[in-house]
Amino acid sequence: MRSALITGSAGFIGYHLCARLLSQGWRVTGLDCLSDYYDVELKRRRHALLEENPNFTPVIGKLEDPGRLKTLLRDDSPELVIHLAAQAGVRHSIEAPRDYLEANLIGTYELLEAARAHPPAHLLLASTSSVYGANTDMPYAETDKADTQMSFYAATKKATEAMAHSYAHLYHLPTTMFRFFTVYGPWGRPDMAHFKFTRAILRGEPIDVYNHGKMQRDFTYIDDLVDGILGLAEAVPGNTPVSEHDSLSPVAPFRVVNIGGSTPTALMEFIAAIESACGREAEKVMHPMQPGDVPATWADTRLLSELTGFAPKVGVEEGLRRFVAWYRDYYQV
Repeated sequence: MRSALITGSAGFIGYHLCARLLSQGWRVTGLDCLSDYYDVELKRRRHALLEENPNFTPVIGKLEDPGRLKTLLRDDSPELVIHLAAQAGVRHSIEAPRDYLEANLIGTYELLEAARAHPPAHLLLASTSSVYGANTDMPYAETDKADTQMSFYAATKKATEAMAHSYAHLYHLPTTMFRFFTVYGPWGRPDMAHFKFTRAILRGEPIDVYNHGKMQRDFTYIDDLVDGILGLAEAVPGNTPVSEHDSLSPVAPFRVVNIGGSTPTALMEFIAAIESACGREAEKVMHPMQPGDVPATWADTRLLSELTGFAPKVGVEEGLRRFVAWYRDYYQV
């Protein structure tokens, strides 16, 4: 039986990834600290569903606890290690930067040390489209320079990319970093736009719309994202680039890959799709751009397609219908 260690297993993406692996017959160990950044009960419910499968082993604790990850890798010897756990949120990183330092930097350091001591066949780590920062040339390609991060969250994720590259080079660890583009769907995070908009619309409350609605995002439905992650899990970096688009390092078995829908959607269209799914119109309160945010994202997914054959299956309207249906069921609205 193939085995995997997933960090952040009670999180939005971690839960869906663990569920998919378990459905495919994997043995999965999930590490999560159940932080109170958002509703802990939602995290517990996700883990409880995973625990219905006897091949899932939950471990509750912090990444940054010295030696915890090293012990897990030593005892479990997982074939795959997929590192999703992090302190998320662009805006929260302005208010509580130390949380990002500890979880994202120290936590990733502990993971890399564990992988050095007990190497998996493939180490995969989550990054973010936010690392592209002030770049204006779109779609964002993995080979673009990404040196102008606009939030501390983005800066910590770019730092983890550099840290992982150094370990891949020094210790010959096959490593893939994936940059996520605005993931949404059932069991999502309550601090994300689709969740906040749905909650407010169904309660008859106004929604806050930033940059006066003049924004666009490359939205990625959760099932499509998991497809991308699992495809990349099998695409272990070697020594030969697959094409001129490849971000493969010249000095390490390391590459960075975008996972996105490759179809940016205007924010007002996104809101309209939620309104349609909810069956009512939102009262919109317009605001200027928030500090640390960017007006647009758009993923170049040619490399992902070349490596995995990936093509997104779920469009924004269908994805939001599925989310609103889940929300109504979960909260009995």
